[in-house]
Amino acid sequence: MPRWSPDGRDLAFLRATDLKKPVAQVWVMPVGGGEARKVTEFALGVEYLAWSPDGKSLAVAAKAYIDDGQDLSDDERGRRPKRISRFPYRYDGRGWLHDRRRQVWIVDTSGEHQPRRLTEGDYDEMFPAWHPDGDRVALVTDRHPRQGLEPGSDLVEVTLAGSMSEVAPRGRWLAPRYGPEGTLFGIGGPEVDYPRLDHLWQLEPMTDITAGLDRSIYSLTAALSPPVWHEGAIYSVVEDSGRIELRRINDETVIGGERQVTGFDVSEAGRIVATVTEPTHPGKLVEVRDGVERVLAPFGGEIESKLVAPKHWRVATDGTEIDVWAYIPEGEGPLPVLVNIHGGPATQYGFGFFDEFQVYAGAGYAVVACNPRGSSGRGLEFVRAVREEGWGTVDVNDVTTALESALERFPQLDPERAGIMGGSYGGFMTAWTTAKDKRYKSAVVERALTSFPSFNGTSDIAPQFGINYLGTRELMPSWEKSPMAFVNDVRTPTLIIHSEEDYRCPIEQGEQFLLALWMNGVEAEMLRFPGEGHELSRSGKPKHRVERFEAILDWHDRHLR
Repeated sequence: MPRWSPDGRDLAFLRATDLKKPVAQVWVMPVGGGEARKVTEFALGVEYLAWSPDGKSLAVAAKAYIDDGQDLSDDERGRRPKRISRFPYRYDGRGWLHDRRRQVWIVDTSGEHQPRRLTEGDYDEMFPAWHPDGDRVALVTDRHPRQGLEPGSDLVEVTLAGSMSEVAPRGRWLAPRYGPEGTLFGIGGPEVDYPRLDHLWQLEPMTDITAGLDRSIYSLTAALSPPVWHEGAIYSVVEDSGRIELRRINDETVIGGERQVTGFDVSEAGRIVATVTEPTHPGKLVEVRDGVERVLAPFGGEIESKLVAPKHWRVATDGTEIDVWAYIPEGEGPLPVLVNIHGGPATQYGFGFFDEFQVYAGAGYAVVACNPRGSSGRGLEFVRAVREEGWGTVDVNDVTTALESALERFPQLDPERAGIMGGSYGGFMTAWTTAKDKRYKSAVVERALTSFPSFNGTSDIAPQFGINYLGTRELMPSWEKSPMAFVNDVRTPTLIIHSEEDYRCPIEQGEQFLLALWMNGVEAEMLRFPGEGHELSRSGKPKHRVERFEAILDWHDRHLR
């Protein structure tokens, strides 16, 4: 999370020096040369940082213990029973939360003064942003009396004296931002319904700045690049049909085309720089001046000669067009086929480098992927199409249509040797589809939701997810939308991959599915990763990620070669 100081002389960033226990602290490095120095010592680390306008302080979101045993050893804390009094008490990627809270602190970068806690209470705060006058900070919190159990978040301002005031109706706010004149904006929106489009809202008066845009200005792929103001214009990333573009809001596209912008910034002189990825380019640093784009640093090197460029097309299902990609290795075939389904479901595949597809194509598999209804990047109606009756119906139809379209377009693909795989929601879709479609000869069900009734009691997002997508948390309607309800119909050899510290789709989801397959005589195995969470495939330990790839290829080789 690199952040320039206001005068441009220093760079603050997060660094964890002990990789066995990665606790990140803030370090500040002079741009002109010299060693970085550590400016925080929070026992549980820092998750977010923002410079004050005068460059003398940082607002940081840092975790701290709230119980009376702050000085306990790790062994003793691990031994003690956990007293659970609120939800969530654990969260994927953050671990156990029952005995700690994330608050905003003011840190003196000179080291002359101790960090001062700005927010208090039994709450979690995040995304501090400084007012240009430096006298207050805006942040995201959850002040609902039933926090964690009711959807939404609150956007507030806190003075440096600690006085807090609400600045927007409760909604789903991701982060606040101040414009150059001190006008406060919020990323997200004042409604709690999900899935939704994340827009840019001016908070006084409440105005949707991007009201005419049926797209989201937030993307997980570019999550650390919020909107930037420059000379009256607002620059932001926009998800659009597998692309992530950089646009001037309500104006023109600055960086577009079949690629994805993963980060950007605009200097005071108007110099635009961005990191850009394409299917056959892991990353480039580019600059745009006077409308002319040039590459400053072309990362990738020798690997690019080994990468497969995808074929892209659109196909209609039920009168709705979806985007489809196929990564096809060289050769006449017949080639085994792997259908990949993304997670979310409100995310997207697209025109960016994706190591998964390149690994499978490099091993001789044709890869077919699509953005079925329920994906992001195609507007509000599209992303909400899988709610209630749409769940497990229109999305399955779209994935099936994508595969059949690919088989028709590319005769070198072997329809008799098709495998299917996906993670999270994609894991749900894989397990759900193999119960209903017997064409698949191999399946990998990864970090999947397989049983809504138990998921609704164990997941870190349980209070809202079932309501958002199924419209209910009642037992029988939830069960009827669960792969476990139809597991007796599965005959596809299935590899289940799960992480033991996955709190999003807890490992019991995979364990249930595995035992049911075994009881039915279906060939199945489970690969369990210790010390990993839901994000294993994207940010797990490198050795584990390699071992995961090896296991996936081994499984498909057994059944599709």
